[in-house]
Order: sequence, then C-alpha cells, then structure tokens
Amino acid sequence: MPKTTILDLYKKKAEAKKITMLTAYDYPTAQIVDQAGIDVILVGDSLGMVVQGVTSTLPVTMEEMLYHTKIVSRATQSALVVGDMPFLSYQTSIEDAVRNAGRFLKEAGAEAVKLEGGVQMADVIRAIVAAGIPVMGHIGLTPQYVHALGGYKVQGKDEAAREKILADARAVQDAGAFSVVLEATPSSLAKEISEAATIPTIGIGAGPDCDGQVLVLHDLLGLFDRFTPKFVKQYARLKDQALKAVKDFKQDVDSGSFPSKEHSFQ
Repeated sequence: MPKTTILDLYKKKAEAKKITMLTAYDYPTAQIVDQAGIDVILVGDSLGMVVQGVTSTLPVTMEEMLYHTKIVSRATQSALVVGDMPFLSYQTSIEDAVRNAGRFLKEAGAEAVKLEGGVQMADVIRAIVAAGIPVMGHIGLTPQYVHALGGYKVQGKDEAAREKILADARAVQDAGAFSVVLEATPSSLAKEISEAATIPTIGIGAGPDCDGQVLVLHDLLGLFDRFTPKFVKQYARLKDQALKAVKDFKQDVDSGSFPSKEHSFQ
C-alpha cells in the first residue's frame, strides 16, 4: 500500500469516507496496526499510562516520545505516523515548540505531530506549520490539562463550554492544523464541528459523526484493565489469553514436560 499523506485524509473527508487511527508504541504493534490498513498511527503520550504504568500522561518526557516514535516509524510502511508532543514540550515558548516538533520529524521519522489546546495554542500551531511541520490539533478533553479541568470529564456539556470548544475548533483550523481530535465531547457538538470544519475531525468519545475515529490500542485489545472508558469497545481480551499462556508455560516447566525432545537439540 502507498504511504498515507495528509492529502489522503482530506480526500477521505471530501468523499465522506471514514478515517481510522490507532495508537502504537513499539515495533510489533505498529506492524500489526499498519498491516491492518489503519490510516494513521498516533504514537501517543498515553504510553505513560498503558506502557509505563503511571497515572497520567504528564510525566512522559520528550526523549521517551522520540524513542517510541522512532521504533514505530521503523515498523510502518503505509500509515501516516503522528508523534504526540508531551507536556511542556510546546507550552513554554514558540521556539521550544517548533524545535521539539521538528525533532519528531528529523530524529524520529514521524510525518506530523499532535498537540493539545485550542485558542490558547493557535500561535504555536501557526508557527509549527510555518516551519513545514504538519500539526494535528486536540480539543475537548485534553489529558495534559487534567488538573485544570478537574479530572477526566466530558467537556462541552453547557452552552458556555460548547461555545469554547467551537471557538477552539475554529482557532485550530485557522492556525493551519490539518486535522483535529475531539475527545469526550457530546455527539451533537462533535457533529456540529465536523460539519462546519474544512479539516478532518477524529473522534474519541465524540460520537459517530466525526470524520474518523481513534482508540488506544491497549484498550481495543483488552491489554489495559486499570479502567475502561465508556467510549472504548474491546475487540479482544488479549491480557486474559496472555496470562493463560504464561501459566501454561509455568505448569509445563514445573512438571518437566517442557522442553520435550521436540524443543531440544540432539
């Protein structure tokens, strides 16, 4: 399959074809996602929770994101690879933001970056785009702002909150982002944004009317069970299967049935 580009995503929106996006953090999972024909792979800072075992995305560092993005890029043949800019890699100054965004492309092989925030991040998005780096926006529930938001809560439920998210969507688009993630917003609001926007919208907990959908791969596969958000559909329960396999191995070793002659050199 040819490499997916941002122009392909625009074409899908124009033709009312849905865009698929999943996270990946290492070589084997990136291969699986890519070979399945997913349009976009997001190397998300969600790796802090599902790979590193911390309770939020905030501790994830720039160097960790570059490391994981480099591995995913190496495994990916057709999907568009987007590196997720971690907390404080773009909020401190426009100069820091452009430099760090550039590292995702220059050092890690990504084709675009994602950052959180709407109106307040418009100048940052504009500067990164001006440097030739495609930017995916992220509004609604923005996990890096979890403390300011008072927790992981649905955003845009009252009129004032809806207007803020609508303004954020316009600001992200006007600043030059090529797409925007809408997280944990009412379906009606996501539909309104998607119909008005000229750039593709990617929903996660934002209903069926976005131009595309994204999930965290570990949630989809049933590998992460600390909690399961309402918007997650588990397509497998791989943790249960893996646990059984490991227990079977232990039992075979304990009983002396592994390794057998079949698995031994003569």
